[in-house]
Amino acid sequence: MPVWQESFLLLGIALVLAIVIKTFFVQAFYIPSESMEPGLIRNDRILVQKVSYWFGGSPARGDVIVFEDPGGWLTGEEPKPTGLANLLSKVGLYPTGGHLVKRVIGTEGDVITCCDDEGHLLVNGEPIDETSYIADRKTCAGAGTGFGCSWTVGPVPEGKVFVLGDNRGASADSRAHMCQPSEDPCAKSPWVDTDLVVGKVFALVWPRDRWHWISNPGVFDDVPDDPPADPDKG
Repeated sequence: MPVWQESFLLLGIALVLAIVIKTFFVQAFYIPSESMEPGLIRNDRILVQKVSYWFGGSPARGDVIVFEDPGGWLTGEEPKPTGLANLLSKVGLYPTGGHLVKRVIGTEGDVITCCDDEGHLLVNGEPIDETSYIADRKTCAGAGTGFGCSWTVGPVPEGKVFVLGDNRGASADSRAHMCQPSEDPCAKSPWVDTDLVVGKVFALVWPRDRWHWISNPGVFDDVPDDPPADPDKG
């Protein structure tokens, strides 16, 4: 086989492998905003693995996930890659935009409350110590939510999750889509459908000096499966 034919064959095989890997296993994304600081900052490059949510698996509390826009969550127009960058993004060789990156706080059946006297979120009545990853150790600051530090949401419906950014004062997350008492009827929804979840973030790969693995912090391990009983309904 001539060298030029062999080169084209190898290039074709590499592209097919890249497409298969992107479709089924790993995909690169970039961070478009400051909503996940301090752990992830604008223009960081991350890798997302899709295997964890196969075969009935679903996002767990504490996972950092990438998901498609549920509708109206993305603010502003993100610059789209052009030319070679656009081609490479389609085969998984260039980081993709147009998605959101947030942390899962509540899963099916959970009730989330903000906040206790120490400023902790409560999930099913259990206070969560998030100081290891949130910005400025503030859990209740909101990006124009109008709810301040006093709200309760849930139970989370089947097949949905409730998500927040780690930079609570600069993240338009599930809180920004909760309904105000005065909104009746209300067309907004704070839930993210698990079918929209691309996968779980497992590594920050660029800039090189910030490279590290990303894992679930485990701070939700003591959350009970069910919210506490409502004494008013006893």
